[in-house]
Amino acid sequence: MTSQHRGRFWDGSGKPVFTLAYVLLLALPCMGFLPNFWSRVLTLSWNSHTHQHITEQAILNVTMETLRGIKKYQGNAEEQTRLGRGFWRAVGEVVKSNAAMDFLNSTRSDPVYHFDSERVDSAIGLLRQFWAQTLLSVRAKEYQSARHSLGQLFHSLQDFYSHSNWVEMGQRFIYLHLLQPEEPAIPVAAEETPTCMECFSATCRDNLLPRMTNTQRDTQLLTTGYFNTFPSKPHGKCSHGGILDGSRYMGAKGGINKDSTSPLFSPHHYLHMEASRLAMEATLSVLRDIRDTVGRKTFLRLFSVKQVPALVFVIDTTGSMFEEITAARYRAHSIIQSRAGSPGQLGTFLLVPFHDPEIGPVYETDDPNQFMQHMENLMALGGGDEPEMCLSAVQLALTHSPPLSEIFVFTDASPKDAHLFDVVKALALEKQSKVTFLLTEDPNYTSESRGRKRRKKRRRRRRELLSPDRFSLYSSLSSLSGGMTIFTTNSDIRSVSAIVEDNTAVDKVTLLHVESAGELMSSHSFRVDGSVKDVTLHVTGLLTECVLTSPSDQSQSLLSQQGPLAELERFEGLYRISLLSPTQPGQWTLRAKSDGHLAFHVIGDSSVDFLYYFATVTNETHPGLARVEGSPVAGVPAFLVLAVTGLAPDEEASFSHVTLLGADGESLQQVKLNSSSSSSSSYSVEELVGRVDSVPVSPFCVRLTGRDRRGNKLERVSAEMVQPTRVQIQVLSVPRLVPGHSTMVAFDILNHGPARLFSLTADDDCGYLHKRGPHRFHVAEQGSVRDQVDLLTPATARSGATVTLTLTVRALDSPDSNYAVTYLTVIPPDPDTSPPSCSAARVQSTCPSVCNESSWSASLVVSDRGRSGLAALQLQSGEGILTLFHSPPPTEDSLAEDQQQAHRDKATSGGHHHHHHHHHKARLENGDPPLNISEWAPGSSQPLWAKYTSSCCSAQAELLVWDAAGNMKRCHLTSGQQRRIRDKSTETSGAGRITLTAMVFSLLLWSFLL
Repeated sequence: MTSQHRGRFWDGSGKPVFTLAYVLLLALPCMGFLPNFWSRVLTLSWNSHTHQHITEQAILNVTMETLRGIKKYQGNAEEQTRLGRGFWRAVGEVVKSNAAMDFLNSTRSDPVYHFDSERVDSAIGLLRQFWAQTLLSVRAKEYQSARHSLGQLFHSLQDFYSHSNWVEMGQRFIYLHLLQPEEPAIPVAAEETPTCMECFSATCRDNLLPRMTNTQRDTQLLTTGYFNTFPSKPHGKCSHGGILDGSRYMGAKGGINKDSTSPLFSPHHYLHMEASRLAMEATLSVLRDIRDTVGRKTFLRLFSVKQVPALVFVIDTTGSMFEEITAARYRAHSIIQSRAGSPGQLGTFLLVPFHDPEIGPVYETDDPNQFMQHMENLMALGGGDEPEMCLSAVQLALTHSPPLSEIFVFTDASPKDAHLFDVVKALALEKQSKVTFLLTEDPNYTSESRGRKRRKKRRRRRRELLSPDRFSLYSSLSSLSGGMTIFTTNSDIRSVSAIVEDNTAVDKVTLLHVESAGELMSSHSFRVDGSVKDVTLHVTGLLTECVLTSPSDQSQSLLSQQGPLAELERFEGLYRISLLSPTQPGQWTLRAKSDGHLAFHVIGDSSVDFLYYFATVTNETHPGLARVEGSPVAGVPAFLVLAVTGLAPDEEASFSHVTLLGADGESLQQVKLNSSSSSSSSYSVEELVGRVDSVPVSPFCVRLTGRDRRGNKLERVSAEMVQPTRVQIQVLSVPRLVPGHSTMVAFDILNHGPARLFSLTADDDCGYLHKRGPHRFHVAEQGSVRDQVDLLTPATARSGATVTLTLTVRALDSPDSNYAVTYLTVIPPDPDTSPPSCSAARVQSTCPSVCNESSWSASLVVSDRGRSGLAALQLQSGEGILTLFHSPPPTEDSLAEDQQQAHRDKATSGGHHHHHHHHHKARLENGDPPLNISEWAPGSSQPLWAKYTSSCCSAQAELLVWDAAGNMKRCHLTSGQQRRIRDKSTETSGAGRITLTAMVFSLLLWSFLL
């Protein structure tokens, strides 16, 4: 759809689809800001702001703000296009976690997760847990876990403004106390205190009692609406409200929610925009606090901004692997050299060596020199007998690598750990990572039927005859993940490894991914549009004939002639075909014949790509599309939701349908698409949705079809194969892991077929599980079974670490199988959640009308309110100088001399400021990195004294203070008549301020110490 259709759901005639929405209304209650775009269809509130919209917009805004803060980026519209597919997947993970709070059995009806039923204090405690967990995960570089807890945090935070009377009290700013315990709190109405009056209409105006809308802070009370029948609603309390809230008929009748613009669902619908504005401000504030706490670079890593593909090698280091290791080193060096010319584009490097029985360790780094050193240290030693622990190493690589990775496995041995296949398959599909195997072993070495020369390499010792299909698990894994399996030789491995560089270049898109078998001529087509450059075809197998035909119907026999269309490089096991430039746009055809199995993979350079997931309409407590976890259920309807990424803001492209393609490239079903973007803003992502009438029973991939603004066809293909099934696993909750304690993870097995036996296997990457299985159980026809696994977290577990729990279920009488991957975070048993404090002592200001003729200063005491101790301090903004002291500062005259000396030092150093680490003080300016207080001031549990001095032309400054637990405090310094220190967010929120008592105490403390 073109941009004017964004934000609405349309049928093929261009008319809004209301019929389906009305049919579903009767079964769909509403609670919280609506989860996602589909919710607006169900509630007929097209202009409502959903959790999805608020979350996406906030992340995009702070990301662009962060990029603009880096000098080399100008923050123009083109940058939105170049944020990358990885960015939108990362945003999708946060949105998914946010929406799941409305869909999961364990959270959807719990008032604590939604600020319902006046459970405000418990909800605030949970909110701060989410914040602490997010920071722990980010610091541990466990970004997927961080995105999960961040989505949960956003959901509860956003719900506060929709479900409480905060807006009705006339509050124009966010409630700081939610995440900052030192800020003033507004008490919650007692259980016996009535809060609402009766309301007998869909729209409830002035139904809150006068005290609940009081603008006088000293007499204000907070309340939130009760939803349905649990917990029971005391008489006179407010309901959530809306036509599907069971408590709305209990006194006091009516409700106060501001979830949507529809009076049918939101009695306070007329305040929806104000509630969503505050929810947006609160979400932005959290993101900025994260950025300023962990730093810009780490913040951008959290959301995979402009991340190039990770380079992930899994390498067999047994004695026969010398040539393979050498080839991998060569490719790694070549890739690093090619990326060196693009600052910030080096990416992540990950190496997992394996050698029966040893696996690992995992070498993960952002430093290319360090990675190459690890590669140089690899030695091909020992080994001998097949098989090896290859899948265990692939599991490690998948666990530690980011989503959307390309993983390359170098080995000449079959897997010894075949029992891990389902686990590895689950991880590859969940992360949408491709696994490619480069095998220097002929599976048919016992036969000369293929007429190939035996390898001259030293063969492994074999105690028994090995099966020719012993590599079939590799082929299956590469096929379903979108990778390739290449059987080559030692002499060709260096050339064949060029596939590594081809697939890890920036902005690679898939145009064709298909396999064929048999001796008949097969024909496969792919489409090149104007945005695609440098098209490369990879063909594995043994070709006997291959003809390429261009859109202008010009043909070239690739095996027998050179021609104007393409260049062919032929190696053992791989044909690499490069289309010559300039490449004609349009449909290309490749006809090929072989005496065996062939696989075709066509890639090109383009920023335009897509992400997708399957979803079903929820019919529980929240209207919306609930994402299907694992594989979709075969033979039933489902929705396919796509996000097209990389479109330039001024590029008008329309997308009409997707085609579900079978393994041989045959069309299984065509699905019409409609635009359903969650926002009307100028995104570089277009959201589309289509209804699949019946999910195919056989594996398939997804091909997206559209047209650019010139009317030329545009196609993209998802390389991974969707595995439809008739069994599901639904994890009921994602608990936290506490060192020294056991944790239970509950889940349901849903059987969508006849009564039968199933086998369940559980696996985790840290060895915390009590039992791994497999164990068998019976499930009735269309029935379900609830089960659980138990994990024991050792007392030595590192806080912030992530444990990847993978559950796989398989029917014993059919190919039906499915999986669930859950990320569990280790948290300390009693975390410090209290941030540092800044206490005002004195503000001196003699600023005249001509600002450059005078200066102002502010003195303060910085201390930690918790038990972790001060860790770091930074001057975030302001043109003055901040001087720190171990003890109360000296007289004004001596301090002035110090400031003058600092300015002289700055002038003589060419404008670059250096820290002065004297025995009693340190100085900071805006732009200096954070000062490590533990290095400068041993005994950081003690308070520090600070004085800020600035020209009157710069009237404000902001100081950031961290404790060792990662809690951050913003201290806002202001000249003029206010003469106080206040939180920056106080200025924007008006909800928190240092009390007079605190001011007097600080002044007395300072005077006493002087």
